[in-house]
Amino acid sequence: MIYYLKDILHYLEDASLIIALENARHELIAFRENVKELGTALRIEELRTESAELEKTTFEPDFWSNQDNSTKTLQKIKQMKAKIEGYEALATKLEDTIILIEMAIEENDESLTEEILEDQRAIYKEEERQRIQVLLSGEYDKNNAIISFHPGAGGTEAQDWALMLYRLYTRWGEKHGYNVKLLDWLDGEEAGLKSATILVEGLNAYGYLKSENGVHRLVRVSPFDSSGRRHTSFASVEVMPEFDDDNSIELRDEDLEITAHRSSGAGGQHVNKTDSAIRIMHIPTGIVVGCQTERSQLQNKETALKMLKSKLMEIKEREKLDKIEDIKGNKTNIEWGSQIRSYVFMPYTLVKDTRTGYEDGNIQAVMDGDIDEFINAYLKENANK
Repeated sequence: MIYYLKDILHYLEDASLIIALENARHELIAFRENVKELGTALRIEELRTESAELEKTTFEPDFWSNQDNSTKTLQKIKQMKAKIEGYEALATKLEDTIILIEMAIEENDESLTEEILEDQRAIYKEEERQRIQVLLSGEYDKNNAIISFHPGAGGTEAQDWALMLYRLYTRWGEKHGYNVKLLDWLDGEEAGLKSATILVEGLNAYGYLKSENGVHRLVRVSPFDSSGRRHTSFASVEVMPEFDDDNSIELRDEDLEITAHRSSGAGGQHVNKTDSAIRIMHIPTGIVVGCQTERSQLQNKETALKMLKSKLMEIKEREKLDKIEDIKGNKTNIEWGSQIRSYVFMPYTLVKDTRTGYEDGNIQAVMDGDIDEFINAYLKENANK
């Protein structure tokens, strides 16, 4: 009797696995339409044509005569190909999984069920990730992103937190194939940084990173406190699109205070230790920008002026102002109540976005640049606004 019951249970288990495979097959066949629609939304065919045309330009004799343009073209081709290859991999994975299911059903092989269901979940997740790209339809979403880091009040602890955020976004950019370039750096007094600016170059850099603009809050036991007390620190992450030689913004010489200084920081390998670094203050607004990583003072000045134009344009667009002169230069306080996200290391580990409610308990992964789900949640929530 016991053996008979065992046989029945085994039969029912096998039957349920086959049913699970049948359900997965029907769901994935229906999902083909979603993937097809995704390809249209991502403009895959247009991207194939456009990337092929850009590749032809790389064989022209004068392609390398302008280093900046050639680098941007190659970066654009790389980003386009990544999007095309990502979509093609998704479509192939879908068809391969359907074939695998049909083989498993035909051979009554339930041993593949767990693997197949895992593949099904991965297909759904990847389709959602790629669909997020469709939401990047803002006027400047395709642009490069300029990110500046500033610690709030709190001395060394806040300056160290600003450095941690600098590392977070640098790692995120590198993981996603973007070119991350350090533009400006000012060392902290004992550790960390007083300010830093990076340029994230690549397709849709600003579209993704605009979600990170705001004040970030840290709660942890400070390594700089000998008493081992818990500290709360704040730092701001300022994100703006890079505008290519925007001639609509005129900067008058009398409105600019330009100073040269010696480059500093970032371990010494990123900057030239000369007096070529440039800092520019826009007197009417009090906005300050700087650059120290170019080869000459003139190049640093040109980059800093470009950064200033981008910052003024971003404020003008965000505040819906008629002209640059209307900018008042108001600055958000880097303090409690103004944060967009909290990072708690102690007494528990949790990263929570105050705007979307999305949270992640794997704080180490987040600090290593794993913030895609935070970005996706923000883009989806703001898609219809």
